[in-house]
Amino acid sequence: MATRSIAIDGPAGAGKSTLAKSLAKELGFLYVDTGAIYRTVGLYAEKCGKDAGNPQEVVPLLKEISLRLTHEADGMQHMYLQGEDVTEEIRQNRVSRYASQVSAMPEVRAFLLEMQRSLAREHNVVMDGRDIGTVVLPQADLKIFLTASAQQRAKRRHGELSMNGGHVPFQQVLEEILVRDEVDRTREIAPLYQAEDAVLLDTSELNLEESLQAMRSMVKESLHL
Repeated sequence: MATRSIAIDGPAGAGKSTLAKSLAKELGFLYVDTGAIYRTVGLYAEKCGKDAGNPQEVVPLLKEISLRLTHEADGMQHMYLQGEDVTEEIRQNRVSRYASQVSAMPEVRAFLLEMQRSLAREHNVVMDGRDIGTVVLPQADLKIFLTASAQQRAKRRHGELSMNGGHVPFQQVLEEILVRDEVDRTREIAPLYQAEDAVLLDTSELNLEESLQAMRSMVKESLHL
């Protein structure tokens, strides 16, 4: 039986992970957070004392890095790096920059591409990232481009950090998001943009439940589920 796939792309802080995770749970699909995979590669570069923005320092690490993605009893996707669960560590604010830097490298993207596609071949998936509908799963059954204003995304991200005990000024969070947007949009390899056949969902004025309901409607219309 053919598997079904839903691709959710969009800029940093748009709520992709939260919404994709909720949607996958409702549908009984496997949730795949591709951003977490890139964060793990970026974290490894940092742990090895390498410049995450320098391909000459990062690419050789791909020969030795051990990545494992699991879905455990808590329903969360866990990332293991060299056998160690780094699920919490990769969410630290500094790792966002490393993820953006390594994800711009064609060698890193090629290295991780088959891992992502194999999951979609083996399971019904909801997969989120920056280039899922354009590069990773161009034949996805439903493509959603999820976005929100930079101010709103920064507000949400700042709230998350504060809840987790992080004391980062709002202006710093906003500036980091704007920088991340520019890097994602302008990189040569797999830049962030809306696929021609993707449905746009702007959640600037929507709360979590309203955003999820909009996605449910898209799934019902496209996949008849």
